[in-house]
Amino acid sequence: MQCHRLSYLHISRIQDLLRGRVIQWTLQQPHFKSLFPLTFRGHHTASKSLNCAWKQHEDHFELQYANTMMRFDYVWLRDHCRSASCYNSKTHQRSLDTASIYLHIKPKTTRLDETTLFFTWPDDHVTKYDLDWLVSNSYEGQKQKVIQPRIWNSETYQQVPVPSVDFQSFLETNEGRKSFLQNFLLYRIAFVENVPPTQEHTEKLAKRISLIRETIYGRMWYFTFDFSRGDTAYTKLALDRHTDTTYFQEPCGIQVFHCLKHEGTGGRTLLVDGFYAAQQVLQKAPEEFELLSKVPLKHEHIENVGESHNYMIGLGPVLNVYPWNKELYLIR
Repeated sequence: MQCHRLSYLHISRIQDLLRGRVIQWTLQQPHFKSLFPLTFRGHHTASKSLNCAWKQHEDHFELQYANTMMRFDYVWLRDHCRSASCYNSKTHQRSLDTASIYLHIKPKTTRLDETTLFFTWPDDHVTKYDLDWLVSNSYEGQKQKVIQPRIWNSETYQQVPVPSVDFQSFLETNEGRKSFLQNFLLYRIAFVENVPPTQEHTEKLAKRISLIRETIYGRMWYFTFDFSRGDTAYTKLALDRHTDTTYFQEPCGIQVFHCLKHEGTGGRTLLVDGFYAAQQVLQKAPEEFELLSKVPLKHEHIENVGESHNYMIGLGPVLNVYPWNKELYLIR
Protein backbone atom coordinates (compact mmCIF):
# COMPACT_ATOMS: atom_id res chain seq x y z
CA MET A 1 0.00 0.00 0.00
CA GLN A 2 1.16 3.51 -0.73
CA CYS A 3 -0.39 6.33 1.21
CA HIS A 4 -0.06 10.05 1.14
CA ARG A 5 -0.21 11.94 4.38
CA LEU A 6 -0.20 15.54 5.36
CA SER A 7 -0.89 17.23 8.63
CA TYR A 8 -2.06 20.73 9.27
CA LEU A 9 -3.43 22.92 12.00
CA HIS A 10 -5.86 25.79 12.62
CA ILE A 11 -9.06 23.90 13.50
CA SER A 12 -10.63 27.10 14.77
CA ARG A 13 -10.67 28.43 11.20
CA ILE A 14 -13.25 25.75 10.31
CA GLN A 15 -15.92 27.60 12.27
CA ASP A 16 -15.07 30.73 10.29
CA LEU A 17 -15.41 28.88 6.99
CA LEU A 18 -18.82 27.55 7.98
CA ARG A 19 -19.95 31.11 8.56
CA GLY A 20 -18.75 31.94 5.06
CA ARG A 21 -16.57 34.84 6.15
CA VAL A 22 -13.28 35.73 7.80
CA ILE A 23 -13.73 36.49 11.47
CA GLN A 24 -12.32 39.70 12.85
CA TRP A 25 -10.53 38.23 15.82
CA THR A 26 -11.54 39.83 19.08
CA LEU A 27 -10.39 39.46 22.62
CA GLN A 28 -13.05 37.90 24.78
CA GLN A 29 -14.71 40.00 27.38
CA PRO A 30 -12.62 40.30 30.54
CA HIS A 31 -14.35 40.30 33.89
CA PHE A 32 -13.46 43.11 36.21
CA LYS A 33 -14.58 43.44 39.80
CA SER A 34 -15.92 46.87 40.46
CA LEU A 35 -15.41 48.77 43.67
CA PHE A 36 -18.98 49.99 43.35
CA PRO A 37 -22.10 48.01 44.16
CA LEU A 38 -24.11 46.75 41.20
CA THR A 39 -26.84 49.28 40.63
CA PHE A 40 -29.60 49.68 38.09
CA ARG A 41 -28.94 52.79 36.13
CA GLY A 42 -31.48 52.79 33.35
CA HIS A 43 -33.78 50.75 31.17
CA HIS A 44 -34.39 51.44 27.52
CA THR A 45 -36.55 49.57 25.07
CA ALA A 46 -36.36 49.88 21.31
CA SER A 47 -39.21 49.31 18.91
CA LYS A 48 -41.26 46.19 19.43
CA SER A 49 -40.21 44.86 16.03
CA LEU A 50 -36.58 44.75 17.23
CA ASN A 51 -37.44 43.26 20.60
CA CYS A 52 -34.38 44.96 22.06
CA ALA A 53 -33.88 46.16 25.62
CA TRP A 54 -30.91 47.02 27.80
CA LYS A 55 -29.84 47.96 31.30
CA GLN A 56 -26.86 50.15 32.09
CA HIS A 57 -25.37 48.88 35.35
CA GLU A 58 -22.56 50.46 37.31
CA ASP A 59 -19.90 48.05 36.03
CA HIS A 60 -21.42 46.34 32.98
CA PHE A 61 -23.94 46.67 30.18
CA GLU A 62 -26.79 44.19 29.85
CA LEU A 63 -28.42 43.68 26.46
CA GLN A 64 -31.47 41.64 25.50
CA TYR A 65 -31.69 41.05 21.75
CA ALA A 66 -32.40 38.18 19.32
CA ASN A 67 -33.70 36.04 22.19
CA THR A 68 -30.31 36.33 23.87
CA MET A 69 -29.46 37.98 27.19
CA MET A 70 -25.88 39.29 27.01
CA ARG A 71 -23.50 40.98 29.43
CA PHE A 72 -20.67 43.25 28.29
CA ASP A 73 -18.03 44.82 30.50
CA TYR A 74 -17.48 48.47 29.73
CA VAL A 75 -13.74 48.01 29.26
CA TRP A 76 -14.49 45.38 26.62
CA LEU A 77 -16.92 47.71 24.86
CA ARG A 78 -14.39 50.54 24.83
CA ASP A 79 -11.53 48.26 23.80
CA HIS A 80 -13.39 46.81 20.80
CA CYS A 81 -14.39 50.16 19.33
CA ARG A 82 -14.27 50.02 15.53
CA SER A 83 -13.84 53.75 14.93
CA ALA A 84 -11.03 54.90 12.61
CA SER A 85 -8.94 56.15 15.53
CA CYS A 86 -9.23 52.88 17.46
CA TYR A 87 -9.19 50.20 14.78
CA ASN A 88 -7.43 49.67 11.46
CA SER A 89 -10.09 48.18 9.18
CA LYS A 90 -7.49 47.25 6.54
CA THR A 91 -5.34 45.13 8.83
CA HIS A 92 -8.14 44.21 11.29
CA GLN A 93 -5.90 45.24 14.17
CA ARG A 94 -6.32 47.63 17.09
CA SER A 95 -4.86 51.09 17.08
CA LEU A 96 -6.11 51.76 20.58
CA ASP A 97 -3.77 51.05 23.50
CA THR A 98 -5.80 48.74 25.74
CA ALA A 99 -3.69 49.64 28.78
CA SER A 100 -4.79 53.26 28.44
CA ILE A 101 -8.42 52.41 29.23
CA TYR A 102 -9.56 53.28 32.74
CA LEU A 103 -10.61 50.03 34.44
CA HIS A 104 -13.80 51.55 35.85
CA ILE A 105 -14.81 53.34 32.68
CA LYS A 106 -18.50 53.62 31.86
CA PRO A 107 -20.36 55.51 29.14
CA LYS A 108 -21.89 58.93 29.79
CA THR A 109 -24.81 58.15 27.50
CA THR A 110 -26.18 55.21 25.53
CA ARG A 111 -28.68 55.38 22.71
CA LEU A 112 -30.13 53.14 20.02
CA ASP A 113 -30.64 54.22 16.43
CA GLU A 114 -32.52 51.48 14.56
CA THR A 115 -30.09 48.52 14.88
CA THR A 116 -27.01 50.43 16.09
CA LEU A 117 -26.03 51.13 19.70
CA PHE A 118 -24.04 54.31 20.39
CA PHE A 119 -21.88 54.71 23.52
CA THR A 120 -20.51 58.13 24.40
CA TRP A 121 -17.54 57.87 26.77
CA PRO A 122 -16.32 60.43 29.36
CA ASP A 123 -13.84 61.92 26.85
CA ASP A 124 -16.75 62.34 24.35
CA HIS A 125 -15.41 59.57 22.10
CA VAL A 126 -18.32 57.71 20.46
CA THR A 127 -18.36 53.95 19.91
CA LYS A 128 -21.04 52.35 17.80
CA TYR A 129 -21.97 48.68 17.52
CA ASP A 130 -24.41 46.87 15.29
CA LEU A 131 -26.70 44.71 17.41
CA ASP A 132 -26.01 41.58 15.35
CA TRP A 133 -22.26 42.14 15.74
CA LEU A 134 -22.67 42.23 19.51
CA VAL A 135 -24.62 38.97 19.44
CA SER A 136 -21.96 37.28 17.29
CA ASN A 137 -19.12 38.43 19.55
CA SER A 138 -20.70 37.91 22.96
CA TYR A 139 -20.02 34.87 25.10
CA GLU A 140 -23.72 34.10 25.14
CA GLY A 141 -24.15 34.40 21.39
CA GLN A 142 -21.12 32.27 20.60
CA LYS A 143 -22.33 29.49 22.87
CA GLN A 144 -25.47 29.18 20.76
CA LYS A 145 -23.47 28.81 17.52
CA VAL A 146 -20.95 26.22 18.64
CA ILE A 147 -21.46 22.82 17.02
CA GLN A 148 -21.45 20.19 19.75
CA PRO A 149 -19.48 17.11 18.65
CA ARG A 150 -21.08 13.69 18.87
CA ILE A 151 -19.24 10.79 20.40
CA TRP A 152 -19.48 7.42 18.69
CA ASN A 153 -18.38 3.81 18.91
CA SER A 154 -18.53 0.88 16.47
CA GLU A 155 -22.19 0.19 17.21
CA THR A 156 -23.45 3.75 16.80
CA TYR A 157 -21.22 4.29 13.76
CA GLN A 158 -22.76 1.30 11.98
CA GLN A 159 -26.21 2.73 12.65
CA VAL A 160 -25.36 6.25 11.45
CA PRO A 161 -22.14 6.24 9.39
CA VAL A 162 -20.45 9.54 8.58
CA PRO A 163 -21.56 10.58 5.07
CA SER A 164 -18.91 11.30 2.48
CA VAL A 165 -18.59 14.29 0.14
CA ASP A 166 -17.71 14.11 -3.55
CA PHE A 167 -14.37 15.69 -4.45
CA GLN A 168 -15.71 17.98 -7.16
CA SER A 169 -18.53 19.20 -4.94
CA PHE A 170 -16.08 19.79 -2.10
CA LEU A 171 -13.67 21.66 -4.36
CA GLU A 172 -16.09 23.74 -6.40
CA THR A 173 -19.07 24.52 -4.16
CA ASN A 174 -19.43 26.08 -0.75
CA GLU A 175 -22.17 23.59 0.09
CA GLY A 176 -19.82 20.67 -0.53
CA ARG A 177 -17.14 22.18 1.68
CA LYS A 178 -19.70 23.09 4.33
CA SER A 179 -20.99 19.52 4.42
CA PHE A 180 -17.44 18.21 4.88
CA LEU A 181 -16.66 20.68 7.67
CA GLN A 182 -19.91 19.95 9.47
CA ASN A 183 -19.12 16.23 9.39
CA PHE A 184 -15.66 16.92 10.77
CA LEU A 185 -16.93 19.13 13.59
CA LEU A 186 -19.65 16.64 14.50
CA TYR A 187 -17.65 13.41 14.36
CA ARG A 188 -14.01 14.59 14.25
CA ILE A 189 -13.58 12.54 11.06
CA ALA A 190 -14.74 13.25 7.51
CA PHE A 191 -14.41 11.63 4.10
CA VAL A 192 -14.01 12.89 0.53
CA GLU A 193 -14.56 10.43 -2.32
CA ASN A 194 -13.33 10.32 -5.91
CA VAL A 195 -10.13 12.28 -5.25
CA PRO A 196 -7.63 11.68 -8.09
CA PRO A 197 -4.65 9.71 -6.71
CA THR A 198 -2.04 12.45 -7.02
CA GLN A 199 -0.17 14.68 -4.60
CA GLU A 200 -1.41 17.78 -6.43
CA HIS A 201 -5.08 16.93 -5.94
CA THR A 202 -4.49 15.96 -2.31
CA GLU A 203 -2.79 19.29 -1.67
CA LYS A 204 -5.58 21.16 -3.44
CA LEU A 205 -8.11 19.47 -1.16
CA ALA A 206 -6.11 20.29 1.96
CA LYS A 207 -5.72 23.96 1.08
CA ARG A 208 -9.48 24.18 0.65
CA ILE A 209 -9.70 23.67 4.42
CA SER A 210 -6.69 25.25 6.07
CA LEU A 211 -2.97 25.97 6.03
CA ILE A 212 -0.61 23.02 5.72
CA ARG A 213 1.80 22.62 8.60
CA GLU A 214 5.51 21.91 8.29
CA THR A 215 6.79 18.76 10.08
CA ILE A 216 9.98 16.68 10.25
CA TYR A 217 8.54 14.68 7.34
CA GLY A 218 7.78 17.79 5.31
CA ARG A 219 4.46 19.43 4.57
CA MET A 220 3.21 16.48 2.51
CA TRP A 221 4.84 13.09 2.18
CA TYR A 222 4.43 9.54 0.88
CA PHE A 223 4.90 6.43 2.96
CA THR A 224 4.94 2.74 2.14
CA PHE A 225 6.61 -0.39 3.59
CA ASP A 226 10.16 0.47 2.52
CA PHE A 227 11.44 1.49 5.99
CA SER A 228 12.84 4.70 4.55
CA ARG A 229 12.00 6.40 7.84
CA GLY A 230 12.26 5.17 11.41
CA ASP A 231 8.53 4.70 11.91
CA THR A 232 6.31 1.60 12.09
CA ALA A 233 4.10 3.16 9.40
CA TYR A 234 6.92 2.40 6.93
CA THR A 235 6.76 -1.35 7.62
CA LYS A 236 4.32 -4.19 6.97
CA LEU A 237 3.52 -4.45 10.67
CA ALA A 238 -0.05 -3.79 11.72
CA LEU A 239 -0.70 -0.54 13.55
CA ASP A 240 -3.25 -0.81 16.33
CA ARG A 241 -5.16 2.11 17.80
CA HIS A 242 -2.89 5.09 18.41
CA THR A 243 -2.53 8.85 18.15
CA ASP A 244 0.07 10.58 15.99
CA THR A 245 2.58 13.37 16.65
CA THR A 246 2.30 13.05 20.42
CA TYR A 247 5.97 14.07 20.53
CA PHE A 248 5.19 17.51 19.08
CA GLN A 249 4.83 20.30 21.62
CA GLU A 250 1.59 21.05 19.78
CA PRO A 251 0.26 17.84 18.16
CA CYS A 252 -1.34 18.16 14.75
CA GLY A 253 -4.95 19.28 14.87
CA ILE A 254 -6.02 17.58 11.63
CA GLN A 255 -4.42 14.82 9.59
CA VAL A 256 -5.32 13.92 6.02
CA PHE A 257 -4.72 10.45 4.62
CA HIS A 258 -5.10 9.56 0.95
CA CYS A 259 -4.54 6.01 -0.28
CA LEU A 260 -2.97 6.41 -3.72
CA LYS A 261 -2.35 2.77 -4.54
CA HIS A 262 -3.21 -0.56 -2.92
CA GLU A 263 -2.04 -4.03 -3.96
CA GLY A 264 -2.57 -7.27 -2.09
CA THR A 265 -4.41 -7.72 1.17
CA GLY A 266 -4.52 -5.86 4.48
CA GLY A 267 -4.15 -2.17 4.97
CA ARG A 268 -7.52 -1.65 6.59
CA THR A 269 -8.11 1.67 8.32
CA LEU A 270 -9.08 1.44 11.99
CA LEU A 271 -10.79 4.51 13.41
CA VAL A 272 -11.60 5.07 17.08
CA ASP A 273 -13.33 7.99 18.77
CA GLY A 274 -10.90 8.82 21.54
CA PHE A 275 -13.42 11.17 23.10
CA TYR A 276 -15.81 8.26 23.57
CA ALA A 277 -13.03 6.26 25.21
CA ALA A 278 -12.22 9.21 27.49
CA GLN A 279 -15.89 9.52 28.44
CA GLN A 280 -15.93 5.87 29.46
CA VAL A 281 -12.88 6.41 31.66
CA LEU A 282 -14.48 9.47 33.26
CA GLN A 283 -17.68 7.56 34.02
CA LYS A 284 -16.12 4.32 35.21
CA ALA A 285 -12.85 5.51 36.74
CA PRO A 286 -12.95 9.27 37.48
CA GLU A 287 -9.78 9.15 39.57
CA GLU A 288 -7.86 7.64 36.66
CA PHE A 289 -9.31 10.29 34.34
CA GLU A 290 -8.01 12.99 36.66
CA LEU A 291 -4.61 11.30 36.74
CA LEU A 292 -4.43 11.13 32.94
CA SER A 293 -5.43 14.79 32.65
CA LYS A 294 -3.02 16.19 35.25
CA VAL A 295 0.20 14.21 35.12
CA PRO A 296 2.49 15.28 32.23
CA LEU A 297 4.32 12.55 30.33
CA LYS A 298 7.36 12.69 28.09
CA HIS A 299 6.45 11.63 24.54
CA GLU A 300 9.52 10.78 22.45
CA HIS A 301 10.34 10.24 18.80
CA ILE A 302 13.77 8.75 18.12
CA GLU A 303 14.84 8.23 14.52
CA ASN A 304 18.20 7.15 13.09
CA VAL A 305 17.52 5.78 9.63
CA GLY A 306 19.47 6.79 6.54
CA GLU A 307 19.85 10.57 6.53
CA SER A 308 17.02 11.08 9.00
CA HIS A 309 18.27 11.78 12.51
CA ASN A 310 15.58 13.18 14.77
CA TYR A 311 15.01 13.22 18.49
CA MET A 312 11.87 15.03 19.55
CA ILE A 313 10.18 15.33 22.95
CA GLY A 314 6.68 16.58 23.67
CA LEU A 315 5.55 17.11 27.24
CA GLY A 316 1.92 16.92 28.27
CA PRO A 317 -0.78 14.74 29.83
CA VAL A 318 -2.57 12.06 27.82
CA LEU A 319 -5.88 13.87 28.24
CA ASN A 320 -5.78 17.66 27.81
CA VAL A 321 -8.69 19.59 29.29
CA TYR A 322 -9.51 23.27 29.51
CA PRO A 323 -8.97 24.38 33.13
CA TRP A 324 -11.98 26.71 33.15
CA ASN A 325 -14.67 24.17 32.19
CA LYS A 326 -12.89 20.77 32.27
CA GLU A 327 -13.74 20.17 28.61
CA LEU A 328 -11.53 17.63 26.85
CA TYR A 329 -9.94 19.09 23.71
CA LEU A 330 -6.86 16.96 22.92
CA ILE A 331 -5.71 13.38 23.38
CA ARG A 332 -2.00 12.54 23.12
